[in-house]
Amino acid sequence: MGLAERRQREKLALREEILAAARELFAREGYENVSMRKIAEKIEYSPTTIYLYFKDKDEIIEQVCDQTFALLSRRLAEVVETGSDPIQCLKSGLRAYIEFGIQHPVHYRVTLMMPVDKERRKIEGTEGWKSFEFLVKAVGRCIEAGVFRETDVMALSQVLWTQVHGVTSLMITQCDCFPWIDRARLIDMCVDNAVRGLLK
Repeated sequence: MGLAERRQREKLALREEILAAARELFAREGYENVSMRKIAEKIEYSPTTIYLYFKDKDEIIEQVCDQTFALLSRRLAEVVETGSDPIQCLKSGLRAYIEFGIQHPVHYRVTLMMPVDKERRKIEGTEGWKSFEFLVKAVGRCIEAGVFRETDVMALSQVLWTQVHGVTSLMITQCDCFPWIDRARLIDMCVDNAVRGLLK
């Protein structure tokens, strides 16, 4: 490996270290309470170094969210776009969403449980929107198959998202404080009931 290649790898590694530190701090302290200086202190670099990689905190949170949604999209692609039964594909996608949040609680908290400044974080065309489109496509297939009472794909997609987000958020924030039933059983029951409520 040449010197230029090694330096490029080191730069990418430091960039990822900055994002990981920021993600952890945002989840623990909240976006507003984290400064560029705090992020720099966590990785034991000067704030000046952070500014070589990111222009400001807004760019960091945007990159953190994009990374999370890209991970989620890859997981959803594995389950939603395989199989011929539209209902089963939809259920698989909803389960995968909940399990993703539980397996990546820090990512999920920062990306989907922190207040969003509408002016700071646009939605359409982002990695987050691409993830949501997996749900929209899965719901659309069910509508085309004639199995749902309603035919407003966006309304149904948002209803299902709010339901699985609620379950995911509760299981992340109350994981040690509530006597949950078996996790897999709870997820299956929530998904089955959410979809059953839309069927003809």
